[in-house]
Amino acid sequence: MVPKIDVFETLASLEVAAADVIASRIRTAVQDRGMSIIALSGGDTPRGVYRRLADGKHRNRVDWTRVHVCFGDERLVPPDQPHSNYGMVQTELLSRIPIPAENVHRIRGELTAKDAAQQYAVELKGLLRGKDAGLDLVLLGVGEDGHTSSLFPGTDVLDERAETVRAVYVPELNSWRVTMALPLLNSAREVIFLVAGKRKAEIVHRVLSARQPVHDLPATMIRPASGRVQWMLDAGAAAALGAEFIMSRRGT
Repeated sequence: MVPKIDVFETLASLEVAAADVIASRIRTAVQDRGMSIIALSGGDTPRGVYRRLADGKHRNRVDWTRVHVCFGDERLVPPDQPHSNYGMVQTELLSRIPIPAENVHRIRGELTAKDAAQQYAVELKGLLRGKDAGLDLVLLGVGEDGHTSSLFPGTDVLDERAETVRAVYVPELNSWRVTMALPLLNSAREVIFLVAGKRKAEIVHRVLSARQPVHDLPATMIRPASGRVQWMLDAGAAAALGAEFIMSRRGT
């Protein structure tokens, strides 16, 4: 499926629109299936989106008791450390909405990579088991090297075809991470990339111009089997795309 592209003049307008879309998708899933399972990302761009999801407009219009929150990836740090994806989401969103603690499924970054991946895989298997269960929505970003989640160029996790969660060593960062693998990400009903800033313009152009998935640009490998992909960009991130390219992808 060809990704849909939406461009917003400012980061603030991107945040507002993204929060609206996420809340709408959650409400639809709850209405259709009785619950919604979403996977959130870390990074700077989603931070403002999470704050807006926790404000009065969405806080009171979403039945958070029926929402299960997962995480696409995590660094191997305790949850109270600044680089924890869970820690950021907890501060900006989870601590400000009435979501039951048992509905939050974090990757335990205080463990070893192997143990954290194994525990998370088991937890997600239990959550996703059953009729109509599955990830309704995955939020992703993209790095300047084309990585998304913790799927980095040159890592063996890109060849994973069976496991849903993997520990992955990232040589250029000299560190281990835990990430949802492609089989799970590509089973989602919808994936939304949130990207902001002119420094991301070149990689956004390269990823969206790619005709086929390539290992050098892991973000190109996000192609849900039966779901849809949407890119929500601010003007800076979209600067290299060109008006005709953007128009051709709107409303698809």
